[in-house]
Amino acid sequence: MARDSYFSWLRFRALIVKEFIQMRRDRLTFAMIVGIPFFQLILFGYAINADPKHLPAAVLLGDYGPEGRSVLNAIANSGYFDVAREVRTEAEARTALSRGDVQFVINVPQNFGRDLLRGDRPAILVEADATDPGTTGNALGSLSAVLNTALQNDLKGPLAYLSVEPPPIELRVHPHYNPEAITQYNIVPGLMGVVLTMTMVLITALAITRERESGTMENLLSMPTRPLEVLLGKIVPYILVGYIQLSLILLAARFLFHVPIVGSVLTVLVVAFVFIVANLAVGITFSTIAQNQRQAMQMGIFFFLPQILLSGFMFPFRGMPEWAQAIGEVLPLTHFLRIVRGVLLKGNGLGEVVFHLWQIALFAVIVLAIGVKRYRQTLD
Repeated sequence: MARDSYFSWLRFRALIVKEFIQMRRDRLTFAMIVGIPFFQLILFGYAINADPKHLPAAVLLGDYGPEGRSVLNAIANSGYFDVAREVRTEAEARTALSRGDVQFVINVPQNFGRDLLRGDRPAILVEADATDPGTTGNALGSLSAVLNTALQNDLKGPLAYLSVEPPPIELRVHPHYNPEAITQYNIVPGLMGVVLTMTMVLITALAITRERESGTMENLLSMPTRPLEVLLGKIVPYILVGYIQLSLILLAARFLFHVPIVGSVLTVLVVAFVFIVANLAVGITFSTIAQNQRQAMQMGIFFFLPQILLSGFMFPFRGMPEWAQAIGEVLPLTHFLRIVRGVLLKGNGLGEVVFHLWQIALFAVIVLAIGVKRYRQTLD
């Protein structure tokens, strides 16, 4: 007995070997151990950019003269602005901003060239979608220097007197929807999607695996139920849980963080239903693939990571490279963030958000179909 109380290197080595054998057999866990750090390295190294450039801008051009064109070329050459379209009216420009089609609207007023040559310091108006201050901050900060040098090649000879102080052009910036650049106005609405994604996916990812591990899966298999009925039966109770979470965040946003709720809360609730179902479908599909609860949790976390990094919640979406944006466009959280921020901060209605809503719905249908198919295989 005394001999067994001592530390045995033989037993210690045997335990280490056993753990490595279990690790080798659990291929999903081993893939997560290698995959998650590699995935984080790629995303943080290549996809994350805190200084987004080439942001889409619309132009409301009231003067087609050479001076106005020189100013636009200088703004485009700064690297922060890409002139994506030309609008004809203020209403069209405001609609493009509210829908998120463009980040900026550059307004060159009528008689810009005439007023410039008279020395009247005409104003260039730049309107910005400032719902995410991190996206627009650096771009707006570069405008003063750009406009000060935009006409240096034009104001020579007899026009050289216009290039002295003060600058010949006045810059006016109107940041919309979050003019004071309050971070909470951007983060708190986004937390609705983040919290729902994390809880809905992880909770339901354990549904089928819990039944299998607890031994109650046989009861489900013996019941005269269809796969779709079982999956929907497991999803529906959590929809109520999702709405409870959503209501708490909305109350906190309004009364704790004083986030302005410009649009309709009913629109948020309608959209949230589709988003909740999409995340529950992901979780239930993971539960049909995973062999145990640990694997289900690992798959849920692996799904949650790109949602946080590539959706525009933590980092500016338009600052990422095109391949990262393409991945982000597939994720339901990306579209839900745009919807919620658009409704709460911009006052968007269903007409403005329907484009993002149907993409979330399509994602939910595809994932749920995969889950139904996988559940049939489980029955076999």
